Amino acid sequence: MEQNFGLNDIVEMKKPHPCGTNRWRIIRLGMDIRIKCEGCGHSVMIPRREFTKKVKRILEKAEE
Repeated sequence: MEQNFGLNDIVEMKKPHPCGTNRWRIIRLGMDIRIKCEGCGHSVMIPRREFTKKVKRILEKAEE
């Protein structure tokens, strides 16, 4: 399943964050993707291949 992610899109991951929310904002794109938790503000950088496996769906697309 090919998905197109963009900067500032909000995505849902398969596993929720320990703070209880499951909404993540994409704040950096490249070979690695940095996502920021919308609940507590914690950010995580993960490889793109791992990110595409762990993402469930795109909740909101960023305004162009």
